[in-house]
Amino acid sequence: MPENFSVVKIHRRPFELHLVFVHLSLMKHSLVTLLSLLLLTSISISAVIPDPLPPAPEPIEDILRLQIFLDTQLFGPGKLDGRPGEFTTKALKRYQHAQGLPETELETHSLDLTSVPETYTTYTIRPEDLQYVGDLPRQPSAQSRKKYLPYDSLLEFLTERFHSAPELLEFINRPLKMSALKPGDILKVPTVQPFLIEQLTEVPKLPEVPEFQTRVIKIDTREKLLGLWEGEKLLASLPITPGSGHLATPPGTWRILGITQMPTFRWDKSVLEYGVRSGNFYELPIGPNNPVGVMWIGLNRAGIGIHGTNQPQTIGRSASHGCMRTANWDVVRLVKMITQGMSVTIEGPPPSPRPVVVKKATPPPPPAEPPKRGFFGWLFGKK
Repeated sequence: MPENFSVVKIHRRPFELHLVFVHLSLMKHSLVTLLSLLLLTSISISAVIPDPLPPAPEPIEDILRLQIFLDTQLFGPGKLDGRPGEFTTKALKRYQHAQGLPETELETHSLDLTSVPETYTTYTIRPEDLQYVGDLPRQPSAQSRKKYLPYDSLLEFLTERFHSAPELLEFINRPLKMSALKPGDILKVPTVQPFLIEQLTEVPKLPEVPEFQTRVIKIDTREKLLGLWEGEKLLASLPITPGSGHLATPPGTWRILGITQMPTFRWDKSVLEYGVRSGNFYELPIGPNNPVGVMWIGLNRAGIGIHGTNQPQTIGRSASHGCMRTANWDVVRLVKMITQGMSVTIEGPPPSPRPVVVKKATPPPPPAEPPKRGFFGWLFGKK
């Protein structure tokens, strides 16, 4: 280091420590000058997206840090994977809009991400985690005979706990085998607010919160986004899977009738395919792998609600049977900001008419041919 120089350590972004050589005579200048220097060197820098991208599923640290930040603010980017994508971009732009900032693309954002000082932390698998993992039958008839629908593996438990794609956890924990996890194993995980399944108990109807009555949920089924608004202020935004086709989520203005924590589910194939109840159904028990997840937000439209899911990896990339599903880690945080009686506005295409199947009339069978007479019939004149 040159003589008469000092070193000022400045953090521009987490994990980027910059050394700035400052001549000692500068210390004699005004405090304003020094503060100006610090301000200029601490401005947030846009995300760096390599070109070409590293092969999947290798995460891009700048993108993962942004996803963690947005997830923490409840502007859900979907599953955390450290890869640029549709819902990360939508979450960024919605957060920027909510903060009164210009909307940008991922590579040109200037958000201050210093609230995410570390991208990763560690988690030690506990013996008590195993009580939420077990045998999970695939058929509803077999599921209905269980008392609880658990995670089918410790990997699934961890992906939901840390809002992550399984491929991300597998990559960052190489060479640890995710299929052989056990209590005592220490894993690297994203630094998000963990989803704590152990804190959820059966509550048939969560209490009403009067101060939330003026809030409104607005859903755009084309964009596959749910927004929570208070007046002109966007409080949260989450990716969803709506229905489509003849099972499209019905547009209109509805009302929340009630919110159930750890719901059961009446599995009725006729309801799922045609919206009509039948006598052939199964009652499925509670658990993270219940088809409606860990929360049911019922609307004043029969059979329609906002709920969790047992397939968080497919959010926004598949279709539901008319409801709006979102990840369990998102819906448990959403219900802390809403209440019974709130309005829910749904915009999007209405259900398409079901195709009418016209059965063709069955033509009458042709007249039977008279039986042929054999030799003895001809000889004795028998028909």
